[in-house]
Amino acid sequence: MFNKFKIKIKNKNELFALSILIVVTIVFTFFYSHTKKKISSNYKELINNVYFKKTTNHFFDNIEPKFKKIRHQVEVGETFDNILSQYSIKKKEIQNIKNTLSKKINLNKLNTNQKIYFTVDQSNNSIKKFIFQISNKERLYLTKNDQTEGFSQKILITKLNKKVIYQENIILQSLYKSAVDKKIPANTIIELARIYGFQVDFQRDIRKKDRFQIMYEAFIDENQRIIETGNILFANLILSGEDNSLYYFDKEGSIGHYDKNGKSIKKALMKTPINGARLSSPFGMRKHPIDGFTKMHQGTDFAAPTGTPIMASGSGVIKKAGWCGGGGNCVVIRHNSTYQTIYAHMSKFANGIRKGVRVKQGQTIGFVGSTGKSTGPHLHYEVIINGKKVNSQKLKLPSGKILKGDERKLFETKKIKLDVLKSEKIIGLN
Repeated sequence: MFNKFKIKIKNKNELFALSILIVVTIVFTFFYSHTKKKISSNYKELINNVYFKKTTNHFFDNIEPKFKKIRHQVEVGETFDNILSQYSIKKKEIQNIKNTLSKKINLNKLNTNQKIYFTVDQSNNSIKKFIFQISNKERLYLTKNDQTEGFSQKILITKLNKKVIYQENIILQSLYKSAVDKKIPANTIIELARIYGFQVDFQRDIRKKDRFQIMYEAFIDENQRIIETGNILFANLILSGEDNSLYYFDKEGSIGHYDKNGKSIKKALMKTPINGARLSSPFGMRKHPIDGFTKMHQGTDFAAPTGTPIMASGSGVIKKAGWCGGGGNCVVIRHNSTYQTIYAHMSKFANGIRKGVRVKQGQTIGFVGSTGKSTGPHLHYEVIINGKKVNSQKLKLPSGKILKGDERKLFETKKIKLDVLKSEKIIGLN
């Protein structure tokens, strides 16, 4: 009987302990759930707080990797010092690199389009690695010794094979789009536009189902990747069924592109300084879209997307590169004692473009924008002859050089060779 009583007490204690455990569990679960909801609510309030958003956005927007890789292509008029200075490299560091490079390279004679690659430690604006392109095949490679702060160097040799590539296509939307569809490199497309810019208005002269042909040099590495492109050896824009063939002639003193009759396509000024644009406002009287009154529009407007490259329509010296009031960011080029050109509303200037710098015909000087008095992205282009603004689209430009004598004979020989090479490429393509 005592044993039965003992068992009953034991069962009651277990039942009581179980009840306590259940109550504690319920209370703990309630508090845990309540605390979790409160934390979640506070977190959502913090995340949705406008000041918190601004702070985090500012923080993450300004986070940059410690090491930044930079690729710079040398522009006309740039010096070694001002190239590195624009990336906030210290003068002492620049001098250190110059002392190392000057043993192998003349830094006073940088070639246009030469490429410089370097890695910057952004914590102290110092250079960790530096690669200077000597040629298509050679690069000088510098690495910093952290103990001595000096640079060790070695020559990197890249084996490149020259290949001549031929492509042709029908123009359905634009010359640029049709060329990109054939995987023609962007710089070759720009060069194609440049050489035809002396005689073709890309907005008016090209029609749907016109065609182009192009044969150009490419330098290819062992993985069959195009590392560099060379000259356009042959080009033809077939407009309204009419051929406009151009041949590259490489004789010293007469280097350039010539038509089938040996006449250079170079003229005093290009007909249009921009590729793929639409003529949006011609020269003459018009109602100003912002000022609201009718006045003389002493230039030609070309509508194009923001960032579209703008080319110098002729070789010359930059007279101004800066703010021009209603014209926004503008460039003024003095070509000679007779001709000046103005390019307005730019979004930004190309590297190295500033007053006093000499530029070449077809060189990129800036990019389309909508600065100043402007209702949308476009280029406002002016031609000035002897101080008078004229209609660039009706300008009668002086003809280019015509090859004669021995030069003409040499050109005819090279033209035949290029035509044969083109025919072989077309057969191979088909």
